[in-house]
Amino acid sequence: MGEAGGRSSRRAALLVAGVLGAALVVVLVTVPPWTLLPEPPGGRTPVDPAAVLPPDLSTRTEAFAGALRPASLTSLLLGLAVSAVLGLTPLGARLVRAVARPVGGGRVAQVLLGTTAVVVLGRLVVLPVSAYAEVVRHRYGISIRSWGLWLRDLAVSTAISAVLTALALAAFLWLVRRAPRTWWAWAAAVAAGFVVVGSFLYPLVIEPAFNRFEPLPPGELRTELLNLAEQNGTPVQDVLVSDASRRTTALNAYVSGFGSTRRIVLYDTTLEHLSDEEVESIAAHELGHVVHGDVLTGTLVGALGTAAAVALSGWLLSWTPLLRRAGAQSPADPAVVPLVLLLLAVGGLLSTPVQNLVSRQVEARADLRALDLTGDAGAFTAMQRELAATNLSDPDPPAAWQWFFGSHPTGAQRIAFAEDWQRLEDAG
Repeated sequence: MGEAGGRSSRRAALLVAGVLGAALVVVLVTVPPWTLLPEPPGGRTPVDPAAVLPPDLSTRTEAFAGALRPASLTSLLLGLAVSAVLGLTPLGARLVRAVARPVGGGRVAQVLLGTTAVVVLGRLVVLPVSAYAEVVRHRYGISIRSWGLWLRDLAVSTAISAVLTALALAAFLWLVRRAPRTWWAWAAAVAAGFVVVGSFLYPLVIEPAFNRFEPLPPGELRTELLNLAEQNGTPVQDVLVSDASRRTTALNAYVSGFGSTRRIVLYDTTLEHLSDEEVESIAAHELGHVVHGDVLTGTLVGALGTAAAVALSGWLLSWTPLLRRAGAQSPADPAVVPLVLLLLAVGGLLSTPVQNLVSRQVEARADLRALDLTGDAGAFTAMQRELAATNLSDPDPPAAWQWFFGSHPTGAQRIAFAEDWQRLEDAG
């Protein structure tokens, strides 16, 4: 590629990244519901963390969160530091070449084995911190996994991550070689496609790797849940029970799949701890995500964000000083793999607070749908309190932590929201 052509391609990549980024901002601003309920007569219900749990249990949840947060931050920063060392020094390039050398050192081997080595090394470095976090979860009764099952889960998740990442980067570098000037445009389209396909395949391929599922036996609860889905305008094919109790005491439910694969999934722990009315409330929340197309919207956001990031990489990976620092000769050199993984990690970290800001609004809209579907604010509030008690969810996390990492409103916020809904219903 000539120098003038290279500059033109870099400018085009930056322009396309800007356009896709602007489209993403438009989606993020216009799709989430920023106002859900009008203000009730007398003003909104104050958010009171003390109203979620009794004092002794609230103290326990705070202690659990206080023990786990340092491990989470340490794991995040340690993983980022490893990525930076491998991506911004020749060490990463040497690792990529070294692991491929026993099988001939070809380009494909460098990409596939090099990616796998970087992913596995990253997991190994944070392994002691992950083990400590599991000890904390065991100590507080959240996790009941044996260490053998914990290692099995870790190995499976690492293998899945390594294989998918290696295949994606192999396709990425193939495009770089085939289209040296416009690879970033093709790669952005392919990456967006991967996000869409992955969203559809996840419930069919990834979920069964960790849990077993059995249909909820016929009975009043199953009938009510199927009727609730019909009332929501989003019929489901089945109601399944996940064997979550093999690993955790935490409560959860979700709706996964699309069309003929859509099903409500309940943790077996949820059935054990919640009343039927509370189970219907939590299922109604999940059905709210379906009726509002939150999974499809999330897929669109992910596709746009991924495409924008790949286009931006077309600008960054054409910057010679950055390539030299990483020990790579060109964007097509397999030695660029650690640098690409670093850019992905940084991009994911920077986007986290924005994603969670949107997520909190989307979750609040699903809460509203649950209240409208069931008409039962009491069951919703009881369910939120039981979730907070069993999952040891801190009702009053530090504001900065909630802003950056909080994907859901706090339990106190959700209970206050339900009280506002009930007051509006009573006033109407």
